[in-house]
Amino acid sequence: MAFDDQFDVVVAGSGAGALTGAYLAARAGLRTAVVEGADRLGGTSAYSGAACWLPGTQVQERFGVPDSTAAAREYLRALLGEDRTGRQEAFLAKAPELVAALEADPALEFEWRAFPDYFDRPGRVPGGRSFVPVGLPLSELGERAELVRPPVDRDRAGRGHRDAPLDGGRALIGRLLLALDATGNGTVFTGTPVGELVAENGRVVGVGPRRIGATYGVLVGAGGFERNADLRNHSGVPGSAAWSMAPAETNRGQALAAAIALGAAVDLMDEGWWCPGIAMPDGGASFTLGFRGGLVVDRDGRRYANESLPYDQMGRVMAADPARRVPSHIVFDNREGGRLPAIAVPGGRPDDHLAAGTWVEADTLAELAKLIDAPELPGTVARFNAFAEAGHDADFGRGEDEYARHFANPVLVPVDRPPFRAARLVLSDLGTKGGLVTDPDARVLREDDSAVEGLYAVGNSAASMTGGWYPGPGIPLGTAMAFAARAVDDLVARAGK
Repeated sequence: MAFDDQFDVVVAGSGAGALTGAYLAARAGLRTAVVEGADRLGGTSAYSGAACWLPGTQVQERFGVPDSTAAAREYLRALLGEDRTGRQEAFLAKAPELVAALEADPALEFEWRAFPDYFDRPGRVPGGRSFVPVGLPLSELGERAELVRPPVDRDRAGRGHRDAPLDGGRALIGRLLLALDATGNGTVFTGTPVGELVAENGRVVGVGPRRIGATYGVLVGAGGFERNADLRNHSGVPGSAAWSMAPAETNRGQALAAAIALGAAVDLMDEGWWCPGIAMPDGGASFTLGFRGGLVVDRDGRRYANESLPYDQMGRVMAADPARRVPSHIVFDNREGGRLPAIAVPGGRPDDHLAAGTWVEADTLAELAKLIDAPELPGTVARFNAFAEAGHDADFGRGEDEYARHFANPVLVPVDRPPFRAARLVLSDLGTKGGLVTDPDARVLREDDSAVEGLYAVGNSAASMTGGWYPGPGIPLGTAMAFAARAVDDLVARAGK
């Protein structure tokens, strides 16, 4: 079968999982192609804070974090239940080995940063077990810096990187790119979407429409289908493609569709990594977390949740009653000069929000209630303020969990300083989490559990190991990276390297 280019391994996508797999394959001596549909690398991973939930590694040990594989196993079991597929154990076994392999490369270095796990369950580590990449000076990347997707606020505005070290997801993608380049076995194609999987005698041997051959296999790490409105609607995914935090021009599920055409099984197709999102003037949304004030109300002006829940949990509460809770409103006062009492990425300027009507302002709560047609708002705020004065949220327990206090303490703050504002809050996501069914080595499976030979999937291209749970910060990246490493182990074994 004729191809325009031939490699040992083809990796579709360029997020954390994809580039981890590409680097490890290239380091093992396999000629590896990274094939990215956008003109820059990183996808949603580049937008992220790059927390990596990879437990029991040398990073936690180095920083004195009391983590272990056994503790992580206990925590995951408490949330996810028994490991019937073997994927939990495969992930836990690979995490320490993967991090040791990555940090053996001078381009790759991580540091622990406090960020609590999202549930109070056995095995939770005080302060959290996640870690992040060390910042990367732009000068170390040189001209390759232009290949790394900028932060979400600058990317949406059509701007490049700030003149400062890359951090978060940009640092992770940049460091993986440096490591890949140094192997001498990696080639990067941008502006090259993968919409076809070429099979021969039941085995995947390449991708298209640009025909790139893969002697040993194709690893799909091309994100989910969060920006595909039709597929979202068909699959019953709540929210909106317009409100997703994924890059606007990608993440439409083309590689997923190509795998389905080959008989691949899918699961969790109505699931996502949820978050509240401030409605933006352009119709998009802003990832919102870390509430340090204000309160969230439904269409009638009633509170319905602990606003300081981890963002996925808050999103799930919104999705449970979309008719009343999407949109909601964050109601806040002038305590912070009219700024939103939360972290919003990208934030947008208050004046732009007010001009667009995504925020409204009034001198009294009664007037604000009329503006958002929420008649019960004044009574709700009065009750909330009484809780704030008492230091205890008798309705939802806000501020009682370690996660809430990570961002501010106290988080129960009265809303009593006019003027008052209400910001529209929608159901956003960090990506869909349904996709191709895989085994512990990330091999794509059919409905009968047979493997589609030569095809692997990780990250949001695969049905998540965590099902309907989001255990802690960085588990989307951590699982993507660990299963990419397991996929490469299988590829290397098949190549006889």
